[in-house]
Amino acid sequence: MLRTDARRAARTGPDGSLIPLGEQDRSLWDSARIAEGVALVSAVLPAGQVGPYQVQAAIAAVHDEAKSVGTTDWPQILGLYELLEQLAPGPMVSLNRAVAVAMVAGPAAGLDLLRELESDRRLAGHHRLHAARAHLLEMSGDAEAAVTSYREAARRTTSLPERRYLTGRAARLAGQGESSAAM
Repeated sequence: MLRTDARRAARTGPDGSLIPLGEQDRSLWDSARIAEGVALVSAVLPAGQVGPYQVQAAIAAVHDEAKSVGTTDWPQILGLYELLEQLAPGPMVSLNRAVAVAMVAGPAAGLDLLRELESDRRLAGHHRLHAARAHLLEMSGDAEAAVTSYREAARRTTSLPERRYLTGRAARLAGQGESSAAM
């Protein structure tokens, strides 16, 4: 909880807009809380049986220790999500693992896993599945399909900040496609 709370100041803009982890200004993260969280995780992991909360804390630690998304140890995060899937299987864990796979093996690999998750009735209509698909499609360079998925995710979420972010992301991508087509 400390490690997650340490990022609170960077999660939203001055207007309350959502800022996803990959776009957060990491200089706003509370380094004292991160250090305290690291010390707690480091003390607990070797002391006994590892459970889902310890694995989630370890995932947060890997994110917190990276200076940027590009320097994140994605193979380690993937390994932790694989362990978390064994300890506490669930659709959101599988969704996060698919994103980690994409960060390690490329967006096509992550998109393949997302296609498998579409048959999970707990996740099939969830906005996060559409948002993850949009992100991976954007990573793969398929802006048109990404725009469609961002819009679908925005339509399905009940969170106004998430809807604004997803709609804005779709609009920016659609605008980039229009300016590229005009050239």
